[in-house]
Amino acid sequence: MPPGPPYAVGTIFLDLSEPAGPGRPARSLPTEVRFPAAGLAGPIERTAASPNRASGPYPLVVFSEGYGIVPEAYASLLDAWASAGYVVADPVYPFTASSPPRTLNEGDIVNHPADLSFVVTSILHTGATAGGILSGLINSSEVGVIGHSDGGDISLAASSNSCCRDDRVKAAVILSGAESASFGGTYYSTPPIPMLVIQGTADNINPAACSVELYNQASQPKYYLSLADQSHESPYLQAGKALEVVKQVTIGFLDGYLQHSAAKLNAMAADADVPGLATLTNAPSVGPAIGNCPGA
Repeated sequence: MPPGPPYAVGTIFLDLSEPAGPGRPARSLPTEVRFPAAGLAGPIERTAASPNRASGPYPLVVFSEGYGIVPEAYASLLDAWASAGYVVADPVYPFTASSPPRTLNEGDIVNHPADLSFVVTSILHTGATAGGILSGLINSSEVGVIGHSDGGDISLAASSNSCCRDDRVKAAVILSGAESASFGGTYYSTPPIPMLVIQGTADNINPAACSVELYNQASQPKYYLSLADQSHESPYLQAGKALEVVKQVTIGFLDGYLQHSAAKLNAMAADADVPGLATLTNAPSVGPAIGNCPGA
């Protein structure tokens, strides 16, 4: 039997270009892709790594960054997901990642669900093309999306909003996100997608009211991970116990719904049981949260 995770992690870079549409120029989406690699897990020369095809194919996860943050700021999370057995893509969206020479324009978020779908299409095509590094490495039937902040808004729209629902998405993780009014459409009007919502109680950018609102309106199966005294960025960008809990719980969720492991899904509750820091529920509703969610 082929060895299981943790895997070494390899990387490739794809210079994706989304074709122009009516009234819209072509869009550049440079994307780093991490994949399970051959060899021992740990620090390696990742760009020279060979894919571990013996244990594949692997689900695809597309990650969407927060506004004004480069995707590689989340490298610890991205590496953890790839090491756990996922092909992980992190596109740099036009105008919302702080990547010179582009200028920031948060209004461009309305284009990002379509960008995300284009990235999924492009990477699945690359995986189905013979002779490349990703050839035969991706299970095209198992696609998940994860996003932080505005990236969480994008991931929620792509998985659960009539405006831009991508039927290939089978699971969604929303890290301090919201139901953004920018997209229009109707949320949760499609068949339910398994969802994990993660929120810090000390978040003053996307306050807990945002996550409570979207969680309470979503259909089962769904999970809500509350992180006590964590800010908008600390559980995802700063080394520490909160980040480790986020890694373990997100991997358990992905394993449950993209790898179809009931055992891993059951273990997720234990990973999230950290007194004074983390609590996980799959109750029909949580809250109430104090205050409103701006822009939702």
